[in-house]
Amino acid sequence: MNIYDIEVTLENGETYTLDRYKGKPLLIVNTATKCGLAGQFEEVQGLYEAYEDQGLVVLGFPSDQFKQEVSTAEEAVEFCRLTYGVTFPMHEIVKINGADAHPLFKLLTEETKGVMGKAVKWNFTKFLVDKNGHIVKRFGPTATPLTFQEEIKTYL
Repeated sequence: MNIYDIEVTLENGETYTLDRYKGKPLLIVNTATKCGLAGQFEEVQGLYEAYEDQGLVVLGFPSDQFKQEVSTAEEAVEFCRLTYGVTFPMHEIVKINGADAHPLFKLLTEETKGVMGKAVKWNFTKFLVDKNGHIVKRFGPTATPLTFQEEIKTYL
């Protein structure tokens, strides 16, 4: 399976395939509004604002697998927009680990390994995808976006 074949759903219910982002680098983040790492929304938004004109696309995927998310995607997105000024696309709440993981996260974790092997250790795990759809890097939850900003720039 190719990343561009995967179908995702925005928080408003609009479903699309990731092929809309062909030719652009992607930073895919699993998020949670009640997580102690939620302050990273500000840095992720900062990266998006700084490099969106150069093609960077940031995609947020709320997950409640670690019991740190509100009950609906709409609530999560409203919180992110009001609290952190998030303007990048946010999606429905998805599972990121296990048999019921969303196909996107199944692919992302198959292609990269973290501290816990394939499994996502915690919220705010970030995946970098190059312009050709190759998953090139996985950043752990505590890796703040500014620490890998230079690496992102190499894929613009």
